[in-house]
Amino acid sequence: MKHFLFVAAENDALAHCKAGGMGDVVRDVPRQISERGDKVHVVVPAYSRLHKEAFFRTHLNFELRGKTYTAELYEAVPKNEFKNIIHYVIHHPEIEAGSIAHIYHDDPKEPFYTDFLKYTIFCTAVAEAIKKGVFGTLDIVHLHDWHTSMLLFLKTFHPAYELLKSIRFVYSIHNLAIQGIRPFQDNYAALETWFPQVSYEEDMLKDQRYQDCINLMAVGIRLADAVHTVSPSYKEDIMKPSDPPEFIGGEGLELDLKQANKEGRLFGILNGCNYKNIRSAKRRLIYQNIVKAIFIWLQQESKKYKADFLAHTGEKVVAYLDSPPDFICSSVARLTEQKFYFIKRSPEAFIQILEKLDEINGAFLLLGTGAPEYEELFRDLSHKYKNFIFINGQSEDVIDSIYLESNLYFMPSLFEPCGISQMLAMRNGNPCLVHHTGGLKDTVKDGVTGFTFDGESYDDKIHDMVRSFNDAVSVYLTDQPRWKKIKANAKRQRFTWEKSVDEYYKDLYLLQQ
Repeated sequence: MKHFLFVAAENDALAHCKAGGMGDVVRDVPRQISERGDKVHVVVPAYSRLHKEAFFRTHLNFELRGKTYTAELYEAVPKNEFKNIIHYVIHHPEIEAGSIAHIYHDDPKEPFYTDFLKYTIFCTAVAEAIKKGVFGTLDIVHLHDWHTSMLLFLKTFHPAYELLKSIRFVYSIHNLAIQGIRPFQDNYAALETWFPQVSYEEDMLKDQRYQDCINLMAVGIRLADAVHTVSPSYKEDIMKPSDPPEFIGGEGLELDLKQANKEGRLFGILNGCNYKNIRSAKRRLIYQNIVKAIFIWLQQESKKYKADFLAHTGEKVVAYLDSPPDFICSSVARLTEQKFYFIKRSPEAFIQILEKLDEINGAFLLLGTGAPEYEELFRDLSHKYKNFIFINGQSEDVIDSIYLESNLYFMPSLFEPCGISQMLAMRNGNPCLVHHTGGLKDTVKDGVTGFTFDGESYDDKIHDMVRSFNDAVSVYLTDQPRWKKIKANAKRQRFTWEKSVDEYYKDLYLLQQ
């Protein structure tokens, strides 16, 4: 039996511990590992809340800022129990919940300031727990995104954590664009403030663009034994320089990634999707579920500022209870530049899509929260177009219903490391319309399992997005046999975690089974 430790900022095996696709991966991969007879420990921050229903296990004492810090390790109760998996959370008063999914902080004036502090404390506590033997003797430590790469700094440079050098460390990149860049010195959220007595080599840590800063995403890429991107095509994309908005690639780290690839440390392995134990919705309840969610949100103090808009949305949805649309196009996503840049920059293209839907008694359903400027854009469009239903909140019941009852799922991501939404839609037999980039290239085949758009220039891409949407609608209206074949092809696709974890064992863990 091999022993693994997964270290991450999110873990959807625990309630209320997910902001994005990373949470799904950290939930699902340990389950596959456990089915192979190996043991997995999974640890995430408690964010001043997750420890309250957990069981205290031990105190962890360690040095930071020249002082002794004491954190608390708890064993958490997962949503579902699986043999050979133990979940933990680490609590310290300074590991606080942020405004994004009660996990991440958004510090617009000084990016990563607060998150650097809390993830530094978290990572040092994890290093101490490993040293203390809390997780037993470990064979593999699997880190996820920049929030956990401080463990590689500790492994490489901190004399108190020499023990970590005997363990294989794997680093997964979920979103290369978010890099955790902070100053080396002269700031409270700086490396030397927190590790004043640790000697290190700046060249191994620094950001090539801001050379007075540590880049924690780069640290993960440079210092891990294996580096993993969550799709094969994204691996190829990020070894090329970015040329926004036409192409989002290595985001300044393409040389580090090319070096890791040259050294045989960089692997592109597609994320999987669950095909069993699925949380499912009942058919023909989508509008009831939306109305129910709106009534719940209207009672929440945090939603008071958008109460008028929620009521406006509810009024539009009620009309669909008696006279539902004939065609539903949908999206479920965080409202960010990555997901909806094309719509924000070219709202006229999205309006063409809405007008086409109106011609066929169709509606566009978008569920999401996120950046204020994107929420404002979609609220404004919702007021102007009666067939655009913007559900400005989060509801599992509504999300399940959208995946179940949509005719076409729309995913115009500017870039996409892997994407899970298209897999969930295809699992229900719903064709997707996606930008031909990253993991979307690896999962949706134009005219076979869905529809794609692309182009050499930004204008080409926008033109092709509208063309592809019109083509999809045309197939639906005029060629039902072909539409049904595309639906059947989509539903037959199997992006299984079993296959992905086979590759993990072979390439990342070096544990060929």
